[in-house]
Amino acid sequence: MRPIRRKDREVKDFEIIKQIIDECEIIRLGLADGDFPYIVPVNFAYQINGTEVAFYIHGAMAGRKYELMKQNGKCSFEMDIPIQMDCVYKYKDVTMRYKSVMGTARIDFLEGQEKQHALDDVIMARHEETKNFEYNHNLVAHTAIVKLTVLEMSAKANLPASGPD
Repeated sequence: MRPIRRKDREVKDFEIIKQIIDECEIIRLGLADGDFPYIVPVNFAYQINGTEVAFYIHGAMAGRKYELMKQNGKCSFEMDIPIQMDCVYKYKDVTMRYKSVMGTARIDFLEGQEKQHALDDVIMARHEETKNFEYNHNLVAHTAIVKLTVLEMSAKANLPASGPD
């Protein structure tokens, strides 16, 4: 990973990085598409094993996102939590308060039991509303389940000041 310019905003504590990931609902994928990247927001679920992170997404087995993931097998990703715009009167400055995680990942399309496990035990299990939801199992054969194995990851945060400006 390239070094972070604003070291004062770098988040190194893995527990805090996990909290940021857990707070995010959308991950943006950067996929190679000729001269310009194709950026697509998708919802996700994740698993953490030690310090290894894997994101799981699902979607149609057709379309631009699907084709680009199949072609390259790698992606960049970004997720963020905007907190607030902040006027810092002491410095006559304006800054956006946020938390973010970004990095690179390997793309693997899951099949068979691994696909079913990812759908039932990771994706559907992420939210209370879907944990016990009886979805149409006939759709699984026509749904791509993708595992994004994180290769590199960094996090940043620009949190609100704890005291007066």
